[in-house]
Amino acid sequence: MSSKKKSIPNVTKAGGLPESKGHRQAKVRMQRALEVAASTPASDIPVGAVIYAPDGTELATGVNRREHLADPTAHAEVEAIRAAVRALGDSWRLEHCELVVTLEPCAMCAGAAQAARIGSVVFGAWEPKTGACGSLVDVLRAPGALFVPEVRAGVSEAQCQELLRDFFQNLRTTPRK
Repeated sequence: MSSKKKSIPNVTKAGGLPESKGHRQAKVRMQRALEVAASTPASDIPVGAVIYAPDGTELATGVNRREHLADPTAHAEVEAIRAAVRALGDSWRLEHCELVVTLEPCAMCAGAAQAARIGSVVFGAWEPKTGACGSLVDVLRAPGALFVPEVRAGVSEAQCQELLRDFFQNLRTTPRK
């Protein structure tokens, strides 16, 4: 028997367990959400959201435009949900669709995802101040909820945190006009 260790494909860094197909897919989709976040207007916090149809095709994207539009509801998730509903054209229900977003949704966005009947929510960075998928509160899995989507948290978390950290670092070091 050889003393060489076998390389195991798709192994996570922590624990050495095989990475699930669902987690691999979530990471690929999060990379797309990070690409979308890069197109956020300079005045807004860079958050990207992508909605995937049940067959895996991309339905819609959204970025934060709250400052840019002077609209408190112009969060990435809400923008993506509105665009996905328009893309489907037959209902406001996004059943079996998946929302992938770089930052944990706030109460408004989690409520909008729940109201749209989104089947699953995947997010990257936790948001301890306003997060509504487990950090501050858990809107999606609250007792008595009529619809409870699947939630996958912390996907590509370090990359998502880095995007936000860079934005706020630049904000602090750039002179205000």
